[in-house]
Amino acid sequence: MSLYSVVVPVYNSQATLVELHQRLCKVFDEKLSLDFELVLVDDSSRDGSFSKMQQLRQQDKRVKIVQLSRNYGQHCALLCGFKYAKGDYIITMDDDLQHPPEEIPKLIQVLNGDPEIDVVIGRYESKKHGPIRNFGTYLANRVSSAIFKKDPKLQLTSFRIMKRFVVEAMLEMHVDFPRIGHLLLMVSNRICNVVVEHDSRKYGKSGYTFKRLVKDFFANILTNSSFPLIVVRDIGIASFIISILLGIYYLYRYLLYGISIQGWITLVLLILSYSGLILLAIGIIGDYLIRILKEAKKIPNYAIRQCEMEDEE
Repeated sequence: MSLYSVVVPVYNSQATLVELHQRLCKVFDEKLSLDFELVLVDDSSRDGSFSKMQQLRQQDKRVKIVQLSRNYGQHCALLCGFKYAKGDYIITMDDDLQHPPEEIPKLIQVLNGDPEIDVVIGRYESKKHGPIRNFGTYLANRVSSAIFKKDPKLQLTSFRIMKRFVVEAMLEMHVDFPRIGHLLLMVSNRICNVVVEHDSRKYGKSGYTFKRLVKDFFANILTNSSFPLIVVRDIGIASFIISILLGIYYLYRYLLYGISIQGWITLVLLILSYSGLILLAIGIIGDYLIRILKEAKKIPNYAIRQCEMEDEE
């Protein structure tokens, strides 16, 4: 019988972990009658999340727990969890119960129903996020569509099920700013959506602030695309053509009408604008070089502080 690994990044979620575990057990043991394991990765929580994870581990040895040495972010925590997941199929979901465990059978049914599908991602008809988070998700989806030639109708969410070879392929990649959705698009185009419920957050608030969403938006572009360099290049080409046309125009006026070229202010503004454009281009190139250097150094995306897995024989 196939084993299903449920990988959950945890951050300040001590209030939801017990209920999450109970509902997952009910789904897999009673409803589906399938073997599963739960891999919890503590992303350096500031509350008692890891202690709660240890309690769950003592009660149920199917629970694997990992604690990262500092806060690396949701996607790096997921990659860490993938390393320890042993399942034939890997499911990812959030720790805040906004992804109902009772919706997992929908993901499994669609994946098992079509051998040509490698990944099934939950799509929400009605999201219970705030307006800022929803807007950030919309922008990220548009960027992904443009960069990876993705169907705009395909939604990338963190509630998904994947075949094992997809996860193994992602673990072979080393990128400075990993995003699971983008890594999936690099591995396979056999991805589909299934409509699932999206519940309201019961405790706390989302860590995706406006500042973080903006940072992620630009980092996604710089990490996965040369779009900024293309824009700067096109601006430079257009500016060069305009400067030639203006030069011809001013020469024409001088030769035909004897009108001398005036306007020191215009000259100063042009110098400033071109200087700014050059500095902008240098800055963008520098950002790309920094990312290339980081990837060349093979700096790990996470560091494990401690973990508890299978009992040693």
